[in-house]
Amino acid sequence: MSRRAKPNSKYSLVDLFAGAGGLSYGFLQTGHFSVKAAFELNPSAKQTYQRNHGDKVFMYDDVEDALSNKIKTEIGPVDVVIGGPPCQGFSSANRQKNHAISQNNSLVKKFVQAVLNLNPKAFLMENVGMLQSNVHRFYLDDKDQATITQYGIATSPAEIQLLNEAFLFEGAVGIAREKTKIADYLWNEKDYFVLNVVYKTRKNSDKLKATLEKHQKNLLTLATKLTLHCETNDPIIHNNNLAGNAIKNYFTNSQTDAIDLCNIIEPVIMVQRMLSKSMEIHNNHIVVSEYSTKCGLVAKVTSMSVVDYIESILGAENTGYSITKGILSAADFGAPQKRVRFVIMGVKKTISESINLPVGSFTEANFRTVEDAIKDIENINVATTVSEGDAGFKLPKVKKNISELAKQLRDSDILYNHVSTNTTPEALERFKVIQQGCNFHHLPSELKTTYSDGSRTQNTIYLRLKYNQPSGTVVNVRKSMWIHPTHDRALSIREAARLQTFPDSFVFCGLKDSQYQQIGNAVPPILAKALANHLCNYLDG
Repeated sequence: MSRRAKPNSKYSLVDLFAGAGGLSYGFLQTGHFSVKAAFELNPSAKQTYQRNHGDKVFMYDDVEDALSNKIKTEIGPVDVVIGGPPCQGFSSANRQKNHAISQNNSLVKKFVQAVLNLNPKAFLMENVGMLQSNVHRFYLDDKDQATITQYGIATSPAEIQLLNEAFLFEGAVGIAREKTKIADYLWNEKDYFVLNVVYKTRKNSDKLKATLEKHQKNLLTLATKLTLHCETNDPIIHNNNLAGNAIKNYFTNSQTDAIDLCNIIEPVIMVQRMLSKSMEIHNNHIVVSEYSTKCGLVAKVTSMSVVDYIESILGAENTGYSITKGILSAADFGAPQKRVRFVIMGVKKTISESINLPVGSFTEANFRTVEDAIKDIENINVATTVSEGDAGFKLPKVKKNISELAKQLRDSDILYNHVSTNTTPEALERFKVIQQGCNFHHLPSELKTTYSDGSRTQNTIYLRLKYNQPSGTVVNVRKSMWIHPTHDRALSIREAARLQTFPDSFVFCGLKDSQYQQIGNAVPPILAKALANHLCNYLDG
């Protein structure tokens, strides 16, 4: 493509699901965009966005507002709509046995609807890399049929497994069909949590016993509720009674072994999960064609590919967008992490009949590394409280051998958010053992006591980063307990931000965990900037 001519004026931008603002910050760094409005529910992320993007931006809470004519009038004409709908609904980590449908799935639909309403010249959406796989699909709800017909969206049969055959009981179908019946049997979240937390530790005898003791008071309260009714002809109440009595026996006269207790509560847990899934189906208005009991209890539904949904609607003749999509790695664009994201971009066909995604200039041979990002601040004191991080640390003068990336990121005399989590004696013992590139699995068995089943722990837990390589995908590194390459401490908020290519002048707000989470959720500005420059090529004609 020919070199882009600089536009005479900046393109207006609306940022949906803005988070801390990594995506729009990259657009701003080009100098060719200005943010008109941003939509973000989380108060801390919203505060971070406003601090770093200025107070002239219209700031709204709910993306639903972007669908209203009132807001459309208030914002005025928009050139580009960008956003990253929360990805939990489309990540394999969210597909647990007690969840059938994520509310987050509907947020992608809202992104599409907002684009239709605001009618920009171009749009850009990013999400988890697996979004484009055929596994990640929408379940058809009662409002989708008209849309499917209008845009010719392909659908296929699907199943939601509600209950395995071993736990199937007479009358299960009748309950699953009726929302009021589900509500009669479904527990509150607190009661389910206390029993489920016990059940999840069943494979670790010591952890199981410790969990039972820790939650004894709440378990006994639950046991009393479970034994209030004695209708033996009702299979759900019957199993509830068995579980309640087993809990009482365990704590009173030890007639029930801890493992035996888990076997007794298992049917109760499975039925509660079935009820929860069934309620999700009703609350999300999912269309069920049939409830089958051939292989357990299964809800027969209809599904459609998320990507097909987006392309069919926004790429339709009356909508008029040329669309491109694909997987991009942030490392290819200069980020010191191998973060893989799905990007779908559209430009009005009146502007360009065909478009493509940018190609990064970095390769395996010259990827930027963790060392490039954070070595220049490795000897700066680390705070342990947010207030200290807000005050910041005075940075010494830049050394001659500082990396090119560090020169770009080090744009402030004060290092803010250089805050790490307090290290417990147990964590410190582990830190000292783990070498660069190693994780929880490399610990000796006597130090693997935290998790009920250590063998299933993800490789990102207790990971000590390697200085000479890019990091993996930056998530909430506090929860994952990422370790500094050379210090026996957790990675600081600022260090995580640098791995995401946020410059030091970009200050995060909120509680410590919120700041870590904002960074983990963000799009690396360096990738966003590359996307913005590429998009400008089309907008400038």
